[in-house]
Amino acid sequence: MSLKVVIIGGGSSYTPEIIEGIINRYDHFPVTDISLIDIEKGLEKLKVVFSLAKRMIENSNKPINLTYTLDRKKALQNADFVTTQIRVGGLAAREKDEFIPLSHGYIGQETNGAGGILKAFRTIPVLMNIADDVHNICPNAWIINFTNPAGIVTEALLKHSPHKKVIGVCNIPLNMRNSVAEILKISPSTIEIEFIGINHFVFGNKV
Repeated sequence: MSLKVVIIGGGSSYTPEIIEGIINRYDHFPVTDISLIDIEKGLEKLKVVFSLAKRMIENSNKPINLTYTLDRKKALQNADFVTTQIRVGGLAAREKDEFIPLSHGYIGQETNGAGGILKAFRTIPVLMNIADDVHNICPNAWIINFTNPAGIVTEALLKHSPHKKVIGVCNIPLNMRNSVAEILKISPSTIEIEFIGINHFVFGNKV
């Protein structure tokens, strides 16, 4: 039985962490195929990340077939999970998202406030296009969105794309747990946090 994961934005520095997670969970999540996808502008980074990911898989001795491509529609064939971690406009656009709000006296960052809205305006149309492809090519696949602003993008996909198997992922709660553990000098596994809010609008109410 095959289990295929497609990583859109495969040249991202987050990709090796995903590969490591798949390797570490192979016994109960036996992935057989991973396809890394990026755009022409990101091809050089994609090749570097692919080379690292390939060595990681080879060193793990797991029977996972790894490929990379710029052809998204081809890669989506028979996909079971599709992760999205893209940055429309690259770091140059992120700089504007942060500095334009700051120049007007507002918080400048890519998940909340004016910067988050600017990034959402650029990103949602691209993710909608991806969701259309998933819906038409691999309709049973889950989209796991890690693209910021994660909450806004995920909500847009769930409400306005034809594909409803969408999950938004944010690592802020996990990072908060690890930070508390570091402050208290104890293991993160011993900590529980009661969160209020979602994604980047979140408060740790009780530890």
